[in-house]
Amino acid sequence: MSASSPEPTSVLHRAWIAFLRWFDTGTDAPSEQLSDRIDWVRVIPFIGMHMACLGVIWVGVSPIAVTVAALLYALRMFAITGFYHRYFSHKSFRTSRPMQFCFALIGAMSVQRGPLWWAAHHRHHHRHSDQDKDFHSPVTRSLLWSHMGWFLTPKGFATDFESVRDLAKYPELRWIDRFDTLIPIGLAVSLFLLGGWLESAHPQLGTSAGQMLIWGFFVSTIVLFHATVTINSLAHRFGSRRFATRDNSRNNLWLALLTFGEGWHNNHHHFPGSTRQGFRWWEVDLTFYLLWLMARLGLVWDMKTVPAQLRRPGQD
Repeated sequence: MSASSPEPTSVLHRAWIAFLRWFDTGTDAPSEQLSDRIDWVRVIPFIGMHMACLGVIWVGVSPIAVTVAALLYALRMFAITGFYHRYFSHKSFRTSRPMQFCFALIGAMSVQRGPLWWAAHHRHHHRHSDQDKDFHSPVTRSLLWSHMGWFLTPKGFATDFESVRDLAKYPELRWIDRFDTLIPIGLAVSLFLLGGWLESAHPQLGTSAGQMLIWGFFVSTIVLFHATVTINSLAHRFGSRRFATRDNSRNNLWLALLTFGEGWHNNHHHFPGSTRQGFRWWEVDLTFYLLWLMARLGLVWDMKTVPAQLRRPGQD
């Protein structure tokens, strides 16, 4: 074996560590954040989830399975946009600790990592948006990289706890962040059992355990993922610019509809602290409407608004 070839034990050891990190991100070593090459062993589950969607060929489809998939898309999209983004990342409103925990769990069901990891990377994005230090800029890197390459690397795996010290003080959030994989696994198992029960108890619905798993979990999750990350990629390349921000953020109606309001991305980069990202009445922002309803019910409060003078273009 040549001196440049890796030792077999070294390869096995790295593979074993990568396997452990599928379930326990607390083993991520800070030194590995320097590498921005894709870790193919680590991302096998991510690839596998895409391939699992092909299971629709064998399990078929039913109205109940598609309905569950759509409902889980909507619920988890709101958890990501309303809480992972507007609450955990930007603190644009306040809520109780139980509500914070509840939506952290729902957000983790999206297989988009834990709330601390998500918020830390998003805060980093705003500090360096479309500059060399931005992990997922389609301006400094490729569109594909910004969409789904950057978080598949050791540099993108670990959570920067220094950036989220306000959130890291909650042990329950740190637990979710460390073992974030266990939560969507629990959702997948629950959907499988639900489908099996419906198949035996209500055969007229035409569903099954496998169908509910494929549609309710894999298809819904993959569609949710790609919709979410369009804001990293497409919303920095396609759309209009009302405000002359220091980055290339864009407003895009179609992305706003797809992501419950996140497509008003230029507005957001102009004033990140606002709970509402659709600054005009016609800028549909479903996440804000749902948060407004929660505020009426006393579940959230102190929702931040955009100062009137900052609503006009040319303020950056």
